[in-house]
Amino acid sequence: MKKYILFDNDGVLVETEKWYFQANLDVLKEMGIELTQERYLEIMVKGQSAFLLAEEEGFDSVHVEKARDKRNELYQHYIRTEDIEIKDVNSILSTLSKKYKMGIVTSSRRVDFELIHKGRGITDHMDFVLCSGEYKRSKPHPDPYLKGLDYFKGKKSEAIVVEDSQRGLMSAHKAGIDCVIVHNEFTLNHDFTHAKHFIQGLEDLESLL
Repeated sequence: MKKYILFDNDGVLVETEKWYFQANLDVLKEMGIELTQERYLEIMVKGQSAFLLAEEEGFDSVHVEKARDKRNELYQHYIRTEDIEIKDVNSILSTLSKKYKMGIVTSSRRVDFELIHKGRGITDHMDFVLCSGEYKRSKPHPDPYLKGLDYFKGKKSEAIVVEDSQRGLMSAHKAGIDCVIVHNEFTLNHDFTHAKHFIQGLEDLESLL
């Protein structure tokens, strides 16, 4: 019986995946570097940065850091101005919170996470939030979800992870926790071989559990 739900954030609770990609795309284009969605997804699955392409083109660390800062500013612009809401997410989480303890385990920076969730009410349903830098190793390593489970002091068999990416699935799988993949057009071609379940949207999660 499941008692705990560990949610990924981007692409699961808010529709931010495509805007992070767009910010990377825009900044790399200014540097004369083409970033295809296919290459981007390959890089992200491994938990690497899109600025790997800049390093491959010979840009030094100073230029890369400046470009990364510009990407971060642009991404924050997008999440302030674009529609990133996933329909009915608050009502779904409200219902689930009556039966399950829940937390968010994300690779987002804390500053971006706070900006994304300001005034949304999503975190009101959560027992905790773990962001990038708050665990030893990032996804696809198991550390984020193992630390999340440790907050609940529960067993792996009592928890389930909700993800939309191969990298997140790999993290959950290596942690030994069942994973549900929620449909996301942006990550449609990822390898989800190790997923326990698939759902079309969060509204299907309650009946699955």
